[in-house]
Amino acid sequence: MSSTLPPNRLSSSWGDSMIMLRRNLRHSMRNPITVFQSVLFPVVMMLMFVEVFGGAFDTGEAEYIDYATPGLLVMAISYGLGATSAAVNDDMRKGIINRFRTMDVSRAAVLNGHVVVTAVRCMVACAAIIAVAFTLGFDPHASAPDWLGVFGLVLLVSFGAAWLTVALGLAAKTPESAGLATVPLIMLPFVSSAFVPADTMGTGVRQFVEYQPFTPIIETLRGLLDGQHASTGDTVAAFAWSIGFAIVGYAWAVSTFKKRA
Repeated sequence: MSSTLPPNRLSSSWGDSMIMLRRNLRHSMRNPITVFQSVLFPVVMMLMFVEVFGGAFDTGEAEYIDYATPGLLVMAISYGLGATSAAVNDDMRKGIINRFRTMDVSRAAVLNGHVVVTAVRCMVACAAIIAVAFTLGFDPHASAPDWLGVFGLVLLVSFGAAWLTVALGLAAKTPESAGLATVPLIMLPFVSSAFVPADTMGTGVRQFVEYQPFTPIIETLRGLLDGQHASTGDTVAAFAWSIGFAIVGYAWAVSTFKKRA
């Protein structure tokens, strides 16, 4: 890539980012596995937990769907991350980045394209979860500001998780190992308060659930959807974890990209 940046650096980077976004969106739409894993599989998991297992869980809620939906939103975010990590690593392995360099494409645009398309997939998956939840009897008591808070937090979590996933994909040696690197992010919602309250769990597991990143995020979403204020501790922790994911992921991704690209 040329070392001389054009005068309209900001507009050029923005234009390049939009091109990368369209490229990655097309790749996602042409890959049925990515669409299924990112959007449809979370819906399948919702049907399984609510319709098959829901009657066995005592959460104190009148309807299990009301308790489970916040956790399923977080699960919908995490399930699409493996495809992003593998796609980023595949770009690095096939040398497509070097071709972009000869075209004087902004380095930031390459990473931004993957981050934005990941966030878009997460938001689509969460919209599908909400839509299916309503068909299953979901009855939230959220006001308009509460729904705005839900949207903002989901977007922030998606953005932070996307940057962390891009960093994992850049650091991995192969697309397979890149996909495996996201497994902890996919599994963490299962070991959280997503499906049963933490206080019903055994010693050791309960402490892990209470202090892991996704539990305060889920509890904050649950409070917003219930029309109640989540605890200040959960809300602060939810935003701190989300912003922390974004900062660490961004710094790690940029550093790795500079070394490998």
